Amino acid sequence: MKIGIMGGTFDPIHNGHLMLGEAAYQLFHLDEIWFMPNGNPPHKHRSSIESDVADRVEMVRLAIQGHKSFRLQPYEAQKKEVSYSYETLEHFNEAYEDDAFYFIIGADSLFAIEGWVHPERIFPTCTILAAYRDDIDTKEEMSRQIDYLRGKYHAKIELLATPLMHVSSSELRTRLKQGGDISQMVPEKVRGYIKNHHLYKEV
Repeated sequence: MKIGIMGGTFDPIHNGHLMLGEAAYQLFHLDEIWFMPNGNPPHKHRSSIESDVADRVEMVRLAIQGHKSFRLQPYEAQKKEVSYSYETLEHFNEAYEDDAFYFIIGADSLFAIEGWVHPERIFPTCTILAAYRDDIDTKEEMSRQIDYLRGKYHAKIELLATPLMHVSSSELRTRLKQGGDISQMVPEKVRGYIKNHHLYKEV
């Protein structure tokens, strides 16, 4: 199978995440998209993650209900130690040796990836799908970075054109703390979960 992996804190998951997963699924003819909430990511202090991992996992589960090719992948969420992308991808390659993995990242991650732990061990494990919005300057800049990474690491990287949706998890958290409406930005079941569990309230 061809499996796309979308990792993130998903604090909370929103419609932009789902649209990105659907774009990768359609454009690269993938069989499944795995949404993988981070438990203890190396690039964020735990204090900056505002909801418990169990809540974030449940919101992902609710968000992808009804999407027949979307799966919840709890591997990193269940780990106590810090999760590094190279370790996770190497694990998946060993555990699912007949499958091919497509690691979906944003433009910012494409430029930052050499600062990750053992980037040279990430590239052999997957094809990277680097998401960009349809902006010519961004596309040209990303193409140059892709050429550089291909030359240095023999990386397999493809550009993933994504629909425009101006929403981020941090904006959602701010809006919720201010009592704003997020009904157009998250699936209804996620909105209900946030409300029922009193998440992201100003303390």
